Amino acid sequence: MDYSLLSSLVRAVLPSQERKKKELPLEAEASGHPEVGEGGGGWDDDDSGWATVGLSVVRIVACFVTMMATTIVWAVIMFLLFPWPYERIRQGNLWGHLTGRLMMWILGNPIIVEGSEFSNTRAIYICNHASPIDIFLVMWLTPTGTVGIAKKEIIWYPLFGQLYVLANHLRIDRSNPAAAIQSLNEIASDIKKNNLSLIIFPEGTRSRSGRLLPFKKGFMHIALQTRLPIVPMVFTGTHLAWKNNSLRVRPTPITVKYLQPIKTDDWEEEGMNEYIELIHKLYVQHLPDSQKPLT
Repeated sequence: MDYSLLSSLVRAVLPSQERKKKELPLEAEASGHPEVGEGGGGWDDDDSGWATVGLSVVRIVACFVTMMATTIVWAVIMFLLFPWPYERIRQGNLWGHLTGRLMMWILGNPIIVEGSEFSNTRAIYICNHASPIDIFLVMWLTPTGTVGIAKKEIIWYPLFGQLYVLANHLRIDRSNPAAAIQSLNEIASDIKKNNLSLIIFPEGTRSRSGRLLPFKKGFMHIALQTRLPIVPMVFTGTHLAWKNNSLRVRPTPITVKYLQPIKTDDWEEEGMNEYIELIHKLYVQHLPDSQKPLT
């Protein structure tokens, strides 16, 4: 499972030299072009000309300069607050609210937020993941007192990794399944003890096609141990606004929809697979056809 918000962001702007094959753009599906199976086609970064691609690159660079600047400022704050771990979590959230909002302003996408009355509940927040923009939205829109989960190697990411650790966010040891389960148990204990919320991508990785992937079990393990409600956050349009392995950012409208909290008080471990399937189907109901999984 890949729980790292920051590592996803780094991968987005430092793509591999050997790009993986991808599906045709979803706009092509909507216009009636035949769909190629997994691995066919590819993204066209030059579809709007070099001038617009150049502007997109400027915006992406501006996002990273902004993140670097705010990270340096908040790193100093974190050092000063080192004896107070909960206050560091709160400051990490404030850093995310400011930095995420600034980066969305730089990118210039129109954003509609629905169901905001469910956005301040102490809960496990989950969201579909198909674009680097999802990370900016998570930073901006999750409530104060929320922690994320990253792989333990996040500490070696320059500046970002150190701030992540200073902000007292949680890390998971993925070196082997037994260690990963132990890490999840410790994370659940920390969340209960400190009255925290959690933000996690249940797919475990970023969808390269924009279509919803199957959900992993990590978020459900934590839900069953903490008994916190689950608040699904449905992201629509981010996969078209900034596609994977692309330097082209488009002014596509984005919708963030908070769904009603799902209570887990009476859930049993034996029904874990059924609960995961229930929540997955809920996402399918609220996503457009272009983001629904292919059957």
